Amino acid sequence: MPNFDLVADIESTSKPRKRLFEAGHMKLLVLHLIAQAPKFSYDIIKDMASLVGGNYKPSAGTIYPTLNYLEEHQYICSALNVDERKQYSITSAGIEHLEAEQTTVEKILCRFDTRKQIHNNEQFIDIKRAMENLKTSLRLKLSQAELSIEDVQKIAEQIDQAAANITRL
Repeated sequence: MPNFDLVADIESTSKPRKRLFEAGHMKLLVLHLIAQAPKFSYDIIKDMASLVGGNYKPSAGTIYPTLNYLEEHQYICSALNVDERKQYSITSAGIEHLEAEQTTVEKILCRFDTRKQIHNNEQFIDIKRAMENLKTSLRLKLSQAELSIEDVQKIAEQIDQAAANITRL
């Protein structure tokens, strides 16, 4: 496989790079936000951007299908307000589903809280810079050099060792 394809694989698959939202997580977070108080779609987009941090803002093309899914499964319901805008509220089925998935919701919230801290806290600017340097060096290495299987294994070992060292701090 040419190295250009390796770079494309890193940027396009979920195996080498963790996606921002794993399957079903967006739905759980939207349900979590609606459970706090009834919301309009714009409020959900704004709250989601605030929750995730790092300049992320979900598009209407992401939020509306999520809301449709939650409505179809009767986890939320909508009502038109005086201005003819849909306001979404959680249903009893939605509350039950959210309670059943509470551990997952807490893990997602914790992950995004850590992400926000790294992106927004100047104390972590060196960590953010180092993470970006690692990603850039990997992309450059993969695009500029023919790597043997041994080279790939050595790079993976270096990254694994760095992770182990950080865990032991």
